[in-house]
Amino acid sequence: MDITAQMVKELRDKTGLGMMDCKKALTETNGDMEGAVEYLRKKGALKAAKREGRATSEGRIGSYIHMNGKIGVLLELNCESDFVAKTDQFAELVKDLCMHVAASSPRWIAPTDVPEEIVAKEKEIYTVQAQEAGKPEKMLEKIAEGKLKKFYSDVCFLEQPFVKEPDKTVAELIKEKIAQLGENITVGRFCRFQLGVGN
Repeated sequence: MDITAQMVKELRDKTGLGMMDCKKALTETNGDMEGAVEYLRKKGALKAAKREGRATSEGRIGSYIHMNGKIGVLLELNCESDFVAKTDQFAELVKDLCMHVAASSPRWIAPTDVPEEIVAKEKEIYTVQAQEAGKPEKMLEKIAEGKLKKFYSDVCFLEQPFVKEPDKTVAELIKEKIAQLGENITVGRFCRFQLGVGN
């Protein structure tokens, strides 16, 4: 069965979850709206969505050194309580995210962190590329938006495919952990050092 944008929107309105989560749930349940809600409940995604937006003032700072000391990462991961911050699951997540930063070299945490002038410049480049490829004028905006999404998935930490499981994004991995641990989890900041780069 074809999953339409309208169906995805309806499920998003019902659950408050992201487009990809809703599309996957509808695909898994063959377009059955109630079945999709049930699917999301079983996966813990609805619980995770309710936790988002809650204050995260606890957590821990993790580090990771790679390639005989040639790449290093520091990362702050936040949660709601000291209790969760001390769990093995949270520590494992911090370690995995540090490794991801070392491997994937993100520049920003989320698309909203990318400076407006960089977004505008990228969009301009994509528009010119599409024009030069002879694409119709009315398609240019849509093409540029599509390429911008790809740009975000290359440079934004939360949008990148998770290095250990590339079929999910870092944001999806964090949502899973929110559902498992029962607390909101946010990435505070990160810093990646590479020997000889940026000196």
